Amino acid sequence: MILGIETSCDETAASVVVRDQSGHGTIRSNVVRSQLDEHAAFGGVVPELAARAHVEWLDHIIAQAMDEAGIALSDIDAVAATAGPGLIGGVLVGLTTAKALAASLDKPLIAINHLEGHALTARLTNGVKFPYLMLLVSGGHSQFVLVRGVGDYERWGGTIDDALGEAFDKVAKLLSLGHPGGPAVERIAQQGDPKRFKFPKPLLREERLDFSFSGLKTAVRLQAEALAPLSDQDVADIAASFQDTVAFIVGFRARQALEKFATQFSGEPIRLVVAGGVAANRRIAEALQAPCTELGADLIVPPIALCTDNGAMIAWAGAERFALEDTDSLAIAARPRWPLQDEDMKVKSHGA
Repeated sequence: MILGIETSCDETAASVVVRDQSGHGTIRSNVVRSQLDEHAAFGGVVPELAARAHVEWLDHIIAQAMDEAGIALSDIDAVAATAGPGLIGGVLVGLTTAKALAASLDKPLIAINHLEGHALTARLTNGVKFPYLMLLVSGGHSQFVLVRGVGDYERWGGTIDDALGEAFDKVAKLLSLGHPGGPAVERIAQQGDPKRFKFPKPLLREERLDFSFSGLKTAVRLQAEALAPLSDQDVADIAASFQDTVAFIVGFRARQALEKFATQFSGEPIRLVVAGGVAANRRIAEALQAPCTELGADLIVPPIALCTDNGAMIAWAGAERFALEDTDSLAIAARPRWPLQDEDMKVKSHGA
């Protein structure tokens, strides 16, 4: 029974998850407080405001998670918390709180890589077996990761500039659609013509599984400036064309990644797990389903509440590591950057 704490960005979250001896997981509670109201006026997340909100709310969120789970703090077996990557102020709030709880309760501490939380969520929700391919698309990350086992990951490709969620947010801000940008762009795009503007698709002539969204974002800005002042239809058409271009890029890269997986793991079931807030975008989901259907792959998208940042994914990753007797010293440091790669995950940097 693991208490999980997540404070890497602008959600303050805590959860209690139970993992039985067969590896089956049950969410006993999952409390998330979003900070959208605090950051809305700025069009994006302000790190200092995020950290202050975590300080103010985390104790209450943990208490609510324990109450909903119907247990006392003394009943948990370990405390898991995000130790990175993320906004360092927020990460420090969660990890320091977890250390204090672990020390006072005499319970083990498990420091979790935020990306590993996303990578393992499908095992909690769908019982997915290793190995599988993960596509993480969020405000801070866009990457393909081969998931061989707990702590055994291989990054196949990622963004060389903006993350996809970040690109959505910046386009939304450019078009004055509000924050968060992803849902705002998707809503207005439903009223637009996705074929009106032909935007660039960077890197697609290269075989590597990397993304680049900075040039696409710049093309959207130049188009908006050329049409200014924008009519409502112009805004809808730009949003629709941008979203359609992104969907094509993601679907194209997914096909390449799935073909690589099928070649490398001949005879194994082909599974593509999608995580991160952008997984909620229906147009992108359609673009991912097409290559999965053609290649006989399973497309697995956990419930959206577990795709965005939450405590349950951290608690579950902690439970998976606890089952392997993998715990951490209270000296472990918070890390603003922490790549999800074999060498980083197999040997954690204690106090460094």
